[in-house]
Amino acid sequence: MTNDQHTPLLELEDLHIAFESSTGTVEAVRGANLKIYPGQSVAIVGESGSGKSTTAMSIIGLLPGTGKVTKGSIKFNGTDITALNDKQMQEYRGSMIGLVPQDPMSNLNPVWKIGTQIKEALRANNVVSASEMDQRVTELLEEAGLPDAQRRAKQYPHEFSGGMRQRALIGMGLAARPKLLIADEPTSALDVTVQKRILDHLGTLTQELGTAVLFITHDLGLAAERAEHLVVMHRGRIVESGPSLEILRDPQHPYTQRLVDAAPSLASSRIQSAKAQGRAADGLLVAEHDITTDDVIRVENLTKVFDVRGAKGAKKELRAVDDVTFGLREGTTLAIVGESGSGKSTVANMVLKLLEPTSGRVLYKGKDITTLNDKETFDMRRKLQVVFQNPYGSLDPMFSIYRCIEEPLLVHKVGNRKQREARVAELLDMVAMPRSAMRRYPNELSGGQRQRIAVARALALEPEVVVLDEAVSALDVLVQHQILQLLTELQDELKLSYLFITHDLAVVRQTADEVVVMEKGRLVERGTTDELFTNAQQEYTRDLINSVPGLGLL
Repeated sequence: MTNDQHTPLLELEDLHIAFESSTGTVEAVRGANLKIYPGQSVAIVGESGSGKSTTAMSIIGLLPGTGKVTKGSIKFNGTDITALNDKQMQEYRGSMIGLVPQDPMSNLNPVWKIGTQIKEALRANNVVSASEMDQRVTELLEEAGLPDAQRRAKQYPHEFSGGMRQRALIGMGLAARPKLLIADEPTSALDVTVQKRILDHLGTLTQELGTAVLFITHDLGLAAERAEHLVVMHRGRIVESGPSLEILRDPQHPYTQRLVDAAPSLASSRIQSAKAQGRAADGLLVAEHDITTDDVIRVENLTKVFDVRGAKGAKKELRAVDDVTFGLREGTTLAIVGESGSGKSTVANMVLKLLEPTSGRVLYKGKDITTLNDKETFDMRRKLQVVFQNPYGSLDPMFSIYRCIEEPLLVHKVGNRKQREARVAELLDMVAMPRSAMRRYPNELSGGQRQRIAVARALALEPEVVVLDEAVSALDVLVQHQILQLLTELQDELKLSYLFITHDLAVVRQTADEVVVMEKGRLVERGTTDELFTNAQQEYTRDLINSVPGLGLL
């Protein structure tokens, strides 16, 4: 069927999708209407559970579990595809509608070479003859921006970085030259600089091929920067849709207004313009602390060398951290930023005494922690606590929430049973969780609620320093915003010092007093947050800042 620019390529009409569960029917999408024209880029934005991924998966006929379209239609090129059986749907999947899934780790087969997996995609869609297969694989990997494509095709997924895996998936998604590409949170697991390169590349590629793109994301800054048209979903309904910049600059629905307020990249943008005009940014967590206080943590000439196996098993050294010196002042937030592999988490682990430095030292209130004996280390642990990145992996699933928070109190023999109960209740209040949560288990909580429990547990022993290792990167923007606000309030109330490890400069702009930038193990730049954002000295730092999606949009 022919398709001109004025006929929708995809049209959803009054789409309802429901799942059957043990407790009855759950409506995931309620009455969604959406049109995508040939070559157009559209983004569906919303938090987890808003129905955005369910909508996308219904278009490609891959609804998980008991998911079913219960009402309405999905028309592709004028044909209603909701009633097609699986065999008929395969005609569309890949060849007409491509998909770049969210998690590159779980969407590539670990035991197949990358080239083999792309061949599979080509074979499934009868794209090229068997004799041209290898040539086409190389072309697709080159197109996806992977250098040395011929050699790369012979490697396995574990030999690729996250960004390279995502490029391979883009290659697969576009292998059959589909008319529509669905990109489901295509870069949520990647560093900002890698994310920017991949999205730039995807943009150029889809424009050249005339492919329409449907982005699924919870990052409003990213959506507005990458798509012409925005669709905002909340609890299964589309609450607002229109041209991206119009929605950003003048959101109509209260939910969209909350999303715009919470998006870290847009908040950074507002801080930037407010600073430029010399006024306070309204409602933002701009940390303004007195920077003349003493260092509570001081890191001097810190170096960490790992022995690794090089090619052919030869012994090699990896300098993960190379001669790093900085100080965290009492009551302030210091952010350590850099891409994956820059050494920032290794520094955090040495500060927490989970790794021994190869050389150099870590001072806590003037005392070298590497020289502490077991008892002194145990006592120091009370004062230095940590909140990790993954709210799913850092709480014991067998422990009730009460036991999760009580555990540090038990380990350090704090109080009797009654006092511990009172302390747990007080900590739940502190992180704005209901006391009834005590009896629940981690699997009954959302990611944001789990992260609140992790914060409560970190504060149980009244620490002075909290290390936040990518503590909000796994969360939706609205939840991220709430946790950041919570951390800011707790810092003021309890006079806490934060060491914030992150690759997200938008978050740094909102929360940190001072910033240390790391690249390949070395400290390449440091300064107050304002200095860094207005006048970064290093090109690497400027790249990190310029890669924040949506920074220049407001």
